[in-house]
Amino acid sequence: MEDKELTRLDNFREDLRIPDMFQATLDAFAGSGFDRGHLVSSADRLENALINSETFLLSNMSPQKPGFNRGVWKNLESDVRRLSKKKITVEGREVWKYAEVYAVCGPVFDIDKKIEVIGDAGEISIVIPHSFFKSVLAEQRRGKLEMWPFLFPNEKTAQPVKDFLTPTIGVERRAGLTLWDRLQGSKIEKIKARKGRMW
Repeated sequence: MEDKELTRLDNFREDLRIPDMFQATLDAFAGSGFDRGHLVSSADRLENALINSETFLLSNMSPQKPGFNRGVWKNLESDVRRLSKKKITVEGREVWKYAEVYAVCGPVFDIDKKIEVIGDAGEISIVIPHSFFKSVLAEQRRGKLEMWPFLFPNEKTAQPVKDFLTPTIGVERRAGLTLWDRLQGSKIEKIKARKGRMW
């Protein structure tokens, strides 16, 4: 049941399900100058208090520069929420344009760049990502797929979100993983090779 009045809980905490040797701590972030940047946004998980609370586990956080986290990254999160609520008129009535909207995101580390960490020597060190990606996949009502992949440096920018559109295969190469790999067929490969346009 949806909690109509729920707002973000802000109960940042360690994830005790992670083994101690890999567990990020609040102390590592304290005074580091980096935000505890959400990967899954709190504003996307307002169904109930438990689900929202879980977005504040440090296993869902990554060190993000404040100007990035509170700027272009936040703007993209808002854009994706608007996309999921987009409506069109069909036969004289308003309907949702997309049956489903999915997003995957994560950090990107460049091996040819200096690796920096937060956290004291006696604590768990957390590697600071050089960049972040987010790939948005939307399925239209009749099954057509659309994809918007983004790749951002972990820094403040005045550029709009659309300037960071990148072909999916470019994101995959930088991140060292495959996205939407369960989707098969030549059409998907063509979509993944395209840069795409903003919605």
